[in-house]
Amino acid sequence: MIKMCKMKYKNQIIALIFCSTALLSCKTHKVALNGLSFEQQLEVLFPKATISPIKINDHFAKAFQLALKQPLDHNNPDAGTFDHYVYISHSSYDSPTVLVTEGYNAKHRTYELSKILGANQVMVEYRFYGKSRPKQIPWQYLKNDQAVADYHAIVSKLKRLYKNKWISTGISKGGETVLIYKSRYPKDVDVAVPYVAPLINTQEDIRTTNLINTNGSAECRRKIVEFQRNVLKHRSKILVLLKAYAKKKQMKFTKVSIEEALEYSVLEYPFSFWQWGKRCEDIPETYANTDELFTYLMQVSGVGLYNDKGFHHYLPSFYQHMVELGYYGFDLEPVKDLLKIVKSPSNMRFAPNNVDLTYNPEYIKKVRDYVENKGNKILYINGSYDPWGACAPTPKSSVDALKMTLKGGSHNTRIKHFSLEDKRKIYAKLKEWLGNDIELRPI
Repeated sequence: MIKMCKMKYKNQIIALIFCSTALLSCKTHKVALNGLSFEQQLEVLFPKATISPIKINDHFAKAFQLALKQPLDHNNPDAGTFDHYVYISHSSYDSPTVLVTEGYNAKHRTYELSKILGANQVMVEYRFYGKSRPKQIPWQYLKNDQAVADYHAIVSKLKRLYKNKWISTGISKGGETVLIYKSRYPKDVDVAVPYVAPLINTQEDIRTTNLINTNGSAECRRKIVEFQRNVLKHRSKILVLLKAYAKKKQMKFTKVSIEEALEYSVLEYPFSFWQWGKRCEDIPETYANTDELFTYLMQVSGVGLYNDKGFHHYLPSFYQHMVELGYYGFDLEPVKDLLKIVKSPSNMRFAPNNVDLTYNPEYIKKVRDYVENKGNKILYINGSYDPWGACAPTPKSSVDALKMTLKGGSHNTRIKHFSLEDKRKIYAKLKEWLGNDIELRPI
């Protein structure tokens, strides 16, 4: 009995020494950031990163580009790393921090929400896009769970510097990433603000087509179809113009033929028209010459996606859409009698070859279930004419969220576009969620 008591006492002493050492180590580690410059603090938090000063924009005091060695697989460090680019614009340690979850490549700029909040901004390029794209993409690691784990790892470190409120935001696919991130790491940020963010049900969600076929007036929709048909009826002359245009722009069409690109551009046209808020009065009339038809088509849908450069650029996106995110389809009915090449159009056409493209229909459904039933403190910004808005989540009335849809708005809809009354509603909700200590700068 005495021996057991001595052993128990000895174990308690060892445990006490271990805990004291751990606490001292932790305290020392925390203190290590004090007295350092902001850049030095980043070097401590990201010791393997390449850190470079970049242009300082707007209200920020400092700005840096970080090239991180990000794990390919957050569950298996032995899988290796990739260079992951992050852009940090520093305002002050006491300010709130906006995390921008880019859906594609990142371009160093100031987001609307960062200006409204006078916030620090952490912009993260999506893995395997832009400068963060390896020469050979390891497709098995281009999954949303891995991407949001990237954000979680970065935010967890930066919270040692930025201890005020955190707000995540993103546009389109970046907004969708905001919602995925929120569903996986609900405590990482205090508020989420996705702009024009869809949660798509299937590989080709019919809801986008249904919205396109009810948008605007019947006369406007008639003009859209008439324009599509007019282009295809003059295909030979349009192709001559397109080939000259491609030569001038140094475009190559080896992945998708130029004839196929023209047909896909025509099929894409109604979606692009409503997505980007084009005006019905600008649609060329039936008597328009081929130069006018061609110029307008390039302005609205174009062939940027279908030439070799665009095909390569969006390859990661189409992989994600076909495997986890889902996408939209094409409405063949108005022009099917005039198509010669694209008989069964599908966005699968633009996904990588020789890669497993098995679609997981449950992935986004789980995200939708979370944000609609548990997604508190989410502010949704949408435009009513944007086809992606047909796939926007609708939070239940019991959820503390706010969905704002701008009448006649497009994929370009931002907070600044709303009426004064609606902006007051938006700012009041942000103030409620963030607290009175956070100052807003209305725009």
